[in-house]
Amino acid sequence: MSSLAREGEPALLISSRGKRFIVLLRAGDALHTHEGIIRHDAIIGQPWGRVIKTQLGRPFWVLQPSTHDLILHMRRQSQIVYPKEAGYILLKMNIHPGVRVIEAGSGSGGLTIALARAVAPLGRVYSYENRPEMQRLAIRNITQLGLQEWVEFKLKDIAEGFEETEVDALFLDVRTPWDYLPQAAQALKPGGFFGSLMPTANQVSQLITGLETYHFFDIEVEEILLRAYKPVAERLRPADIMVGHTGYLVFARWIPNISGQDDSKTGATKFENGLSDESLARNERGG
Repeated sequence: MSSLAREGEPALLISSRGKRFIVLLRAGDALHTHEGIIRHDAIIGQPWGRVIKTQLGRPFWVLQPSTHDLILHMRRQSQIVYPKEAGYILLKMNIHPGVRVIEAGSGSGGLTIALARAVAPLGRVYSYENRPEMQRLAIRNITQLGLQEWVEFKLKDIAEGFEETEVDALFLDVRTPWDYLPQAAQALKPGGFFGSLMPTANQVSQLITGLETYHFFDIEVEEILLRAYKPVAERLRPADIMVGHTGYLVFARWIPNISGQDDSKTGATKFENGLSDESLARNERGG
């Protein structure tokens, strides 16, 4: 990653009041704000992490944006997977360089950004969407960030099945994910990671029933609540508004039904706290 800002790259500009702007740097362009104008030419070719001033003398800090910044400030027409879930999804589903992962649907491309940045430079994201207008927006957002090399967009109804097999992970961000579990099972490698995000508890219950039916194992349901604090040393306290419920996360692993066991007894088994009784006993003994 270059220490100098280059044309075509995104830049994060933060005012002295904490107002944040993300711009794609283009020669001759300018950002117009209530605190004055910032010309892109004053940023391109200069080091990151410096302060520039508008014609009104107002300071702005020039920084490289994080994945968190890019997701929150991208153009969108639909609900997105928020950064508090996106980062956790990457960890829970073992998304790292070289991984092959399917997501459906693409939406505005928020999760796609996080996935593409995580799998590069050797991995691949296969992003399915059945709404042409949404796919166009996702492609635009991904292309503007230069991530198109690691994303393959597909305009297709996933009820017809996924074109890939033996993928490492698959995430469903659709209204009725339980309808597509057979297709997910056919696309995942044995032991592959499954994930989904839903806004309501009744959806989660229906998905759990489906997961138990189609040989998914180690099912987990989680919710992430995020509370920021006001960073003032003399009076540190929580912010007035927190990011509460945005959805339930469901994770599982797919295991082929090789043994012919009764899945109603084994498919959804998960020990409390993720540890077996034997493991807990070893921990208590210090071994």
